[in-house]
Amino acid sequence: MEKKVMVISLGGSIIIPDKINFEFLEKFKKEIERNFGRCKFVVVCGGGSIARKYIEALRKEGKSERELAYAGIRATRMNALFLMQFFGKETNHKLPKDMNEIRNDLSKHDLVICGALRYADNETSDGTAAKLARFLKSEFINITNVRGLYTSDPRKDRNAKFIPLITWKEFDEMANAVKFKAGQHFVLDQEAARIIKENRIKTYIIDGNASNMGNIFRGKKSVGTIIEG
Repeated sequence: MEKKVMVISLGGSIIIPDKINFEFLEKFKKEIERNFGRCKFVVVCGGGSIARKYIEALRKEGKSERELAYAGIRATRMNALFLMQFFGKETNHKLPKDMNEIRNDLSKHDLVICGALRYADNETSDGTAAKLARFLKSEFINITNVRGLYTSDPRKDRNAKFIPLITWKEFDEMANAVKFKAGQHFVLDQEAARIIKENRIKTYIIDGNASNMGNIFRGKKSVGTIIEG
């Protein structure tokens, strides 16, 4: 039986919110390894707080949006290199820089880890992950630090309402109501929203609960937001 491919966008705020989130990473590693028999995985690492700190300092220095984006890209790659080392021999040994490299690595490994692949206007590592889901014809999981999509930021608004299911069109409209900026904190960037809508990619937005993530791998009911239809 051919294994299905799952593309995972792993937020940097989950990898290293303030210090390395070792408890989550241990559970994440075990859940990925537990499902090697049924899936192959591509994990795209975000830059998180490290990227935002670099970007904020450079923004104060008056650097261009392109320069800010490159700082973010470097942070995603640093997180990816760390995660590759964390998983060890289970994954790729060289950081891929394009989609063909990732596809080639998938023929040799059940897990491929990367950061942002290249600079693109108004795009975060979420956009990279969505493009990979399109390229590999896979489903897409976004792991973030809230349990899914809300009407507003639940960490700031106690009246924020959880959205368990939303259409691609509705999500695209919601994402584009937010003005893009490098290091933004919305659950998926605007480019990712466009790609999943145009290519009808089933997308999950979930928190860092590893067993919940495993339910998705196994085709079982999960807690979070599903974008489809």
